[in-house]
This record gives sequence, C-alpha cells and structure tokens, in this order.
Amino acid sequence: MNTDMIQIQTEDFDLAAEYAALGKSHSTGAVVTFIGKVRDFNQGDNVSGLTLEHYPGMTEKSLAKILVEAETRWSIQGVKVIHRVGELALGDQIVFVGVASMHRGDAFQACEFIMDYLKTQAPFWKKEATEAGSHWVDARETDTTAADRWK
Repeated sequence: MNTDMIQIQTEDFDLAAEYAALGKSHSTGAVVTFIGKVRDFNQGDNVSGLTLEHYPGMTEKSLAKILVEAETRWSIQGVKVIHRVGELALGDQIVFVGVASMHRGDAFQACEFIMDYLKTQAPFWKKEATEAGSHWVDARETDTTAADRWK
C-alpha cells in the first residue's frame, strides 16, 4: 500500500487538486469523492465547533487496513483518504474520500464502503462544542448498521 494514500492532518485540503490527482490516468472512467463537513447540528444539539483527536500510528494503520479491504473487493485504480484533526469550525471540511476506477459501480461502492468503515473502524474521537458545553460524541447505531451491510 502506498502511504501517500492516507493523510491525517490539521490543514485543509483542496478538492480540485485531489480530484485531478485521482483522475489523471486516461483509463480512469470514474472518480467518486466524498467530503464530510462540520455542520451546525447533531442529534438535537446546536453545534458551534468540533475537535477531532486520534492516536498517531494506530489511526494510519487502521485506515490502511480499510483501504486494502476496499482494494480486494472492487477494481480500484486509485484511492485517497484525508482526515483532519484538531479544532474545526462550522463548515470546515473534515474528511475526503476519493476513489478512481475504470467503472462507476466500483468507484461508488468502494467510496461508500470506505466512508462507512471510517465511521465505525477508524480510531478518531470527536468532541462537539454546543450551547450546553462540550461533549464527546458516541458512535451512532446508524453508522454501525451502514457498515454491517458490507459484511
């Protein structure tokens, strides 16, 4: 696995640059991307910001395992995952998942699989800032249900 495929960083990322890198091969017929953003609500709370933490080394290893699994399931020409950590404001980009493939079906399914497994298998901890104070965000059952369909 190419380690350039995974980036954990505090800095923002450039969607156009990531798309261009994934789609540069003339045999690529599809590039599917997903970007997660900080929104102003979650489970009934008004959210004013988000802090993401991770355990360096362990997180990258977990993401690599997810990408290897995606590569064994679908025909993928390129994949990239960027996950931001640190303090993020409303509207900030949190995560980028991009998949390039010869065909759209493989690209769509691999992108969705990677995102579902990121939500349930990758060791990131999220703390939301709300009007009532800050609190750690628990895993959601809907994320687990989404990931279970790939088993």
